[in-house]
Amino acid sequence: MTDLSSIVPSKKMSLIPDMPMVAWMVLLTITLGLAGGLSAEELISSFNAGFGRALGEFALILLPSFALAASLSRQHASAVKGLATVTSPIAGAGMICPDTAYAALSPIAGRQKLAVAFGSYAGFKLLFPAGPLLIATALGVADPLIPFYGFMLLMPVWGAGILWAKMTTKSKAPSSSDPSGQWSLQSLRPLYPFFLLAALLVIGFSFDFSSAPLIEFFTLPKGALLIAACLSLLDCPRENRRSCLDSSVRRTGSLLLIIGAATAFGTILNILIPMGNLVPSSAGLIGLISLFILTMLFKLVQGSSMATFAAVAPVAAPIVISAGLPPVAAVFVICLGSFIAILPNDSFYWLVRRDALEDVKSERRAIWILSGGAVAQALTGLLIVLITTWIYLL
Repeated sequence: MTDLSSIVPSKKMSLIPDMPMVAWMVLLTITLGLAGGLSAEELISSFNAGFGRALGEFALILLPSFALAASLSRQHASAVKGLATVTSPIAGAGMICPDTAYAALSPIAGRQKLAVAFGSYAGFKLLFPAGPLLIATALGVADPLIPFYGFMLLMPVWGAGILWAKMTTKSKAPSSSDPSGQWSLQSLRPLYPFFLLAALLVIGFSFDFSSAPLIEFFTLPKGALLIAACLSLLDCPRENRRSCLDSSVRRTGSLLLIIGAATAFGTILNILIPMGNLVPSSAGLIGLISLFILTMLFKLVQGSSMATFAAVAPVAAPIVISAGLPPVAAVFVICLGSFIAILPNDSFYWLVRRDALEDVKSERRAIWILSGGAVAQALTGLLIVLITTWIYLL
């Protein structure tokens, strides 16, 4: 992860206690349960049942994902020289963090830094193994074509961000030292684990390995991700492998705590206020739009995209089930809702603001460029999902 201590300005004094999100989630869950009339025994048992649900699945996803991210972050920027823009979505997804992906690629991005920023942001939200896999796991959606759908959706969504960047910023003249044309097959080496990951998923989708459990596991998303992480670690210098695994454990542990607290909160909330009743059965497109708005509100309040993914899915799951929403469409609508917006409460804002937009003097103008681009990306993707779903439901 990028050290953001020098990026994010210090917070001003506030009457609201400054607590981590997980502390707020636990406090709100207990308060909600007691205010709703649950007995102490009911509250504790419901919290326990909600907290532990699906944590094993998330551990199988997050541990190899963060190990892959850590080993990839050890690669020097020159390893992908000249491919910063093209590889930014893959880096955003592979590093499970748009901040880290942008920080790694921006030094060689030249005048394409905003394109890299919007690419890293879109890749993290839409590509496997990041946003779609996390949300699909939380919702219990197991469609093997989700990685393909995410890739197809990425193209127009990322394009909307690039178009917005060109419309709102002045193009700089190419620099003689701009490395945008320097690349070779060797420069693709850091991406080999992703190529292997894609190949294993295609093989798993194309053939039935139910009679060979070992092969079946390694051609499913979680097993394929484990193989990709192992390959990336083997390509990492021996002295760095332990630190990569330690980093993976730390990041996984903290995120599992957030996911557990958010799931417990969703469980208690659904006991007292059945979320599924808020959206009528067979709500169709209206239900999808409601999921988009729900995720958008979480993102605006929280700022962090990863925390938004962790917190919104347990609350959204009952809505998806009771309203009979198309599961894959629900996954991507939630991912798209998390695009809105890149604001000062998001560390990614300050990273890009002080690099790609260092010449922009007005903070309001910087917010307009970054948040406007994120909104354009979100609405482009939402329109595509809604139109596709409407055709499917005809």
